[in-house]
Amino acid sequence: MIRVYNTLTRNKEPFEPLRPGRVGIYLCGPTVYKPSHIGHMVGPVIFDTIKRFLTYCGYQVTLVVNITDVDDKLIAESNRLGIPMSQLAEQMTADYMRNIRALGVDTIDYFPRCTENIDEIIRFTEQLIDRGFAYVSDGDVYFDVSKARDYGKLSHRSPEAMQGEGGEAAQRKRSPADFALWKSAKPGEPSWPSPWGPGRPGWHIECSAMSRRLLGESFDIHGGGLDLVFPHHENEIAQSESAHGKPMAKYWMHNGLMQAADEVGKVGGRSTRPAADDIDSQQAAKISKSRGASPFSQLLEDFPPEVIRFFILATHYRRPIEFSESRLGEVQTAVESFYRFFHRYQNITGESFYRLPAPADRRQGDAQADDPLMPEAVVQQRQRFLEAMDDDFNTGGAIGVLFDLLRTLNRLADEEKLEVPQTRSSEKLQAFRKAAVVLKELAGILGLFRQPPAEKSTRDDALVSNLMQLLLEIRGEARQKKDFQTADRIRNRLAQLGIKLEDRPGGTEWSRQ
Repeated sequence: MIRVYNTLTRNKEPFEPLRPGRVGIYLCGPTVYKPSHIGHMVGPVIFDTIKRFLTYCGYQVTLVVNITDVDDKLIAESNRLGIPMSQLAEQMTADYMRNIRALGVDTIDYFPRCTENIDEIIRFTEQLIDRGFAYVSDGDVYFDVSKARDYGKLSHRSPEAMQGEGGEAAQRKRSPADFALWKSAKPGEPSWPSPWGPGRPGWHIECSAMSRRLLGESFDIHGGGLDLVFPHHENEIAQSESAHGKPMAKYWMHNGLMQAADEVGKVGGRSTRPAADDIDSQQAAKISKSRGASPFSQLLEDFPPEVIRFFILATHYRRPIEFSESRLGEVQTAVESFYRFFHRYQNITGESFYRLPAPADRRQGDAQADDPLMPEAVVQQRQRFLEAMDDDFNTGGAIGVLFDLLRTLNRLADEEKLEVPQTRSSEKLQAFRKAAVVLKELAGILGLFRQPPAEKSTRDDALVSNLMQLLLEIRGEARQKKDFQTADRIRNRLAQLGIKLEDRPGGTEWSRQ
């Protein structure tokens, strides 16, 4: 049984969708005023993976990620650049889309934009006014927090801690905690006609309106970063549940924040790692645009997209992720160990690992696991992987099992001498292939190893490859002549240069350490 941690109840709960067999997920997306950075990739990668797993388990899943394309920050940035807000939003949305596609995020069904849902937002605001939960003040519309009986139930904040906008807006509100549903137009700002005069939506109302339009008044999972618990998600709950008289979402899931390695835990002079639900500590060290985060496109110039996806999934989604380029380098080395196995698999079987037909659903995989040729260790590892994913989508634990499975496969190849054609039987080869299918099946759930990594071929790369081939030939000749001193000298010197050699029955392979 799948269990999900619900921020609303602070407990893990059995996953039982509102409609049997169908799941609706809404994930808060970016405000597109600057190029996206690594922090913006966390939610899409995590919820893309969650959808993959739920689909694998037999559910029909609809995943929605919104685009906030009108906002104070967008207006300020467009004024700074001297271009229309719509142009800036279009450019930054395209940047975001390129980046998530590069990471293999391709299961999102809808990307609703705020500016394309103005009519729905106005209808939602009118409904709140009609029901007595909102009021008009000088062309603005505010939500009356005092009318929401259980306001604060998600963030567990007291009303005294919930201060809204200051300045001129504060003078038009009944209470400091009241928040804007509709903002009257200011000179030179984008605006739309409404019953209260020209203006634009507040931040929170857009998600309530768009989630209702695409997923209904109540849906299964609402996701987002931990920093959105308050005020954004708290206010969404207030709006939606006041309008409909029913829960907005059954499960509230919040991912930990991406944090700079030298900032993690250094809140209040301590050096401890923030807890999964420690909002203030994670918020204090999170990577953000306002703190000069580099555009994600720059990171892609230095690291393959699959390495970055692997890096994000290697931590449980509720934990903060410690970011540094040195950590990414370590992950890249680990990922290359899988690539070496894929190359080895092809040498042994004559077929590409990437073209293996792997089970696309859990029942099919269970049936293949019952095959008498399937190694028992692989069956157990598959079960451990699925148990990790069943336990609140623990991708970090699941990736740990992938490494165990990789070691099992390499050990099978070694012990059965599969690289020596004279010693391998068709039965042993078949068992090895079935075990590799399990690796393909499980990695696919995480959106990993779906296609060969792109190679950046340069003249220098070709030269290095040719020189390495020459060195391996010289070393091979030395070993044949039992000149082990020369062979060892070549190995040791290459190791000092960061080159690792692996002697196998089918030949010697090299890789960068």
